[in-house]
Amino acid sequence: MKNTKRNTIFVLLIAIIVIYFIVKDDFQSIVNNLMLANKWLIILSVIFIFLYWLFRAISLYLIAREYKKKIKFRVILQQTLITQFFNGITPFATGGEPMQVYMLTKSGIKVANATNIIVQEFIMYQIALVVIGFVALFLNFRYNICTLSPILGNLILIGFIINISIGLVLLFVSFSKRFSRAIVNLALKLCIKLRIVKNVEKAKKSWNEKVEEYNESGTMLKENKVLFCECVLLNIFSLALFYLIPYFVFLSLGYHNIGLMQVFVSSAFILIVGNFVPMPGGTGGIEFAFSKFFELMIPSVALKSALLIWRVITYYLGIIVGGISLGFFKGDDKSWE
Repeated sequence: MKNTKRNTIFVLLIAIIVIYFIVKDDFQSIVNNLMLANKWLIILSVIFIFLYWLFRAISLYLIAREYKKKIKFRVILQQTLITQFFNGITPFATGGEPMQVYMLTKSGIKVANATNIIVQEFIMYQIALVVIGFVALFLNFRYNICTLSPILGNLILIGFIINISIGLVLLFVSFSKRFSRAIVNLALKLCIKLRIVKNVEKAKKSWNEKVEEYNESGTMLKENKVLFCECVLLNIFSLALFYLIPYFVFLSLGYHNIGLMQVFVSSAFILIVGNFVPMPGGTGGIEFAFSKFFELMIPSVALKSALLIWRVITYYLGIIVGGISLGFFKGDDKSWE
């Protein structure tokens, strides 16, 4: 709980600093833009982020139902919302998965099975992220939508390498016991040399148990190809909704000359870049990427206004809604049934 409060305060301070640097040179103009923005289009953008969370929850629900048939969808939906809070206040969104495992166990699912569920969902999300990223690359190559500077090009390349590597490692760990054990042995040797591990046998046993859990995830994916495809498609659809939010934000500010495809491709690149920024919510990197990808399409003041609206909807709203949802979680089975 102390870490949660500390992280939340840290995110709040970072948000204040980032917002200050965004508005400091054009404060009054940005305020005027925000006051004149079309509220209905902003509400539509908010609906899109809720739909993004909804489809992520549906994907997770379909997987969880394989382990507990009677689990209720509202349980998974609440969990998905709470996850937004923990993802938002931790670097690389590392706080969400452990909390998801914890909440699944509170809904009556064994820890090993809860871990499998989250691993499977994460694999499918990574696949969807990479697939839609390659679609964006193809569209950009085919139609020359975004002019990529060397810096942006390198950031996108690094982002793809990191995301593909994560996906491949998870797939190999899930499907190949030999690869899994090789990774465990390599990591264990490194930890021994660095004197991180004291009880070697205990650590080896614990890590091998984790390998078995990941291999079970791979078995489930192989045996449920239809479920696998459904969940990947749900994640692709949810990401597509997420990527279109800036389009309606720009429209709300009166800019109608920007196309859906431009926004879709740019948003895909922004998320690819932002995923490897070691700050909660990718703060700093996300704002930089958003500004750079859209600066040739939107005037400076309007771009800053759009960035504020978009960031509140896609990031800070998740922390707020997730925090409120967390307040209704009592930590026992009765609160979920």
